[in-house]
Amino acid sequence: METTLLCSAYLPPVSFFTAIKNGGDVVIEQYDNYCKQTYRNRCVIATAGGKQTLTIPVVKPDGPKQLMKDVRISDHGDWRHQHWNALESAYMNSPFFMYYQDDFLPFYEKKYEFLLDFNMELTMRIMELAGINKQLRLTESYKKKDPNVLDLRDMIEPGINEPENPRPYWQVFRQKYGFQANLSAVDLLFNMGPEFPEYTVGTVSSV
Repeated sequence: METTLLCSAYLPPVSFFTAIKNGGDVVIEQYDNYCKQTYRNRCVIATAGGKQTLTIPVVKPDGPKQLMKDVRISDHGDWRHQHWNALESAYMNSPFFMYYQDDFLPFYEKKYEFLLDFNMELTMRIMELAGINKQLRLTESYKKKDPNVLDLRDMIEPGINEPENPRPYWQVFRQKYGFQANLSAVDLLFNMGPEFPEYTVGTVSSV
């Protein structure tokens, strides 16, 4: 299988793990320019009030551009407490939240300096809990294109190149809102637990 190249993401969507599961070696880009309003510092979960976006505040860079590897997390707005409360409120009635909560709570009690480190450790924890046995490594430099690499750096973003015909699964608020596809993978994990890999079977491709 060819190498899959992805951007760093906070509690990435299901499509992110579909790409990881179905690809070969997995590499996370750290030398790209940080972009706002992407999954790099935000995720989407399902709540009683509908979809909710959780955004990690970051320290404003000194210049107009900043590499992803250099982005620092801000403590503004007590976001850790707010994000954990949102996750707990949204998924406390899901079948597996109580089972997995101790795996995630420490991430919201510890202060991470860099967004990349936080995202990487969270992603690896989800992979571990979901039974996805692959290693992640970081890029050593920025390369525009490589014919031997499935480049998904710009593909797995909000509203872009969503997986076709995702397999629905049980969700806490499905009766109220219908099935909501490609939310953060914690939605799939908390609702389906060890069945997680069965729902990461779609296709995500570059353009």
